[in-house]
Amino acid sequence: MFASKLFLPILKETPAEAQIKSHQLMLRAGMIKQSSAGIYSWLPLGFKVMKKIEQIVREEQNAIGAQELLMPTIQSAEIWKESGRYDDYGEEMLRIKDRQNREMLYGPTNEELITEIFRSSIKSYKSLPQLLYHIQWKFRDELRPRFGVMRGREFYMKDAYSFDLTDEEAKKSYNKMFYAYLKTFERMDLKAIPMAADTGPIGGDLSHEFVILADTGESQIYADKNILNIKIDKFNLDEKSLTSMRNEFSNFYAVTDEKFKSNEFDQKVKKENQLKTKGIEVGHIFYFADKYSKPMNCFVDSPAGKKTPVMMGSYGIGVSRLVGAIIEAKYHKDVMKWPKSVAPFDIVIIANNNKKDSASMEKAAKVYQELKKKFDVLLDDVDENFSVKFKKHDLIGIPFQIIIGSKSDGDKLEFKEVNSKTEQLSLPQIIKKLEG
Repeated sequence: MFASKLFLPILKETPAEAQIKSHQLMLRAGMIKQSSAGIYSWLPLGFKVMKKIEQIVREEQNAIGAQELLMPTIQSAEIWKESGRYDDYGEEMLRIKDRQNREMLYGPTNEELITEIFRSSIKSYKSLPQLLYHIQWKFRDELRPRFGVMRGREFYMKDAYSFDLTDEEAKKSYNKMFYAYLKTFERMDLKAIPMAADTGPIGGDLSHEFVILADTGESQIYADKNILNIKIDKFNLDEKSLTSMRNEFSNFYAVTDEKFKSNEFDQKVKKENQLKTKGIEVGHIFYFADKYSKPMNCFVDSPAGKKTPVMMGSYGIGVSRLVGAIIEAKYHKDVMKWPKSVAPFDIVIIANNNKKDSASMEKAAKVYQELKKKFDVLLDDVDENFSVKFKKHDLIGIPFQIIIGSKSDGDKLEFKEVNSKTEQLSLPQIIKKLEG
């Protein structure tokens, strides 16, 4: 990709309404543009990052056997009345009527709709277990949307749902998703702590928030520091391994403020190991048994021939929210540094482009042609001075840079990681670094 062709409306000044770094940097870097309060257009750079996050989420859901479908954004109010949540959900739900005066809503979540899909399709325990997920836009009419994509009204979300015959089998599905979430965040270079949490309007009696540490987080968290040392790579999808994983995490105190009790914290965690800080919720999982299946008559035939309500769980990841969360976790001063797995480009070539120095662009073009065989490369061919280009690319946060100017000579190239010192490397050496 040539920078001269990239739609990239960089802002010189930080918009006054942006309160936290992720919101400031996303607006300045031309990743998003506000459409109305809490609603954003995702511009090419931001959209590209979000789609990479989405793909990682998808791959890890597929890895545990979950099947992808797509549910609509607009739902019938009838199924929400069946579950009893239509009147209980509150003013965050956007209620509308179609031209036939039928009550509809813009989905804030999908427990009711997926239950309706399942009950009309599955009648026997022999088809269980089932794990279904989709990645779709949601809408919640936040009273005070703030913090950009961290707390907007419209957001892009993965939600998954498990269906099992027994409580025991349902807990196995819960553990699979627990594992998938840890793997997902690890691939984004995020250390997510699973924290016992309140179930809120979703319901049920078992729930975990996955929280990354950040000073700008809305969640107050309390944990044993030792939980940060658990390595997810030693676990796998074997049932015994998943049980061992859950037991190991359960051995360490980790709760959000809704579950926090100071006396319990002091009893279970030594003072030197107590972690009291803020974090950003990036995922939330719930087990709510038959909370939805019973009132919505979602039953299957059991091995004994009796009608039995299915046991259900719900599992959410804020895909669009993760874009902002990664920035909050990774930025340094006014510089973003994207993890390689979600960066908008793998590397940028910053070249001197003016009529007096045609040799620099010719060399940059050759390097570009070689690198793009294996990598997603941005060639900055814009006629700007190096100072402007350096500021721009530090802002964007592409993890690696090659700098080619009038002083570039021989086989060595100026190569640097964002926020690091420049090295003199050959192109094969750079390729090896990028592959590693």
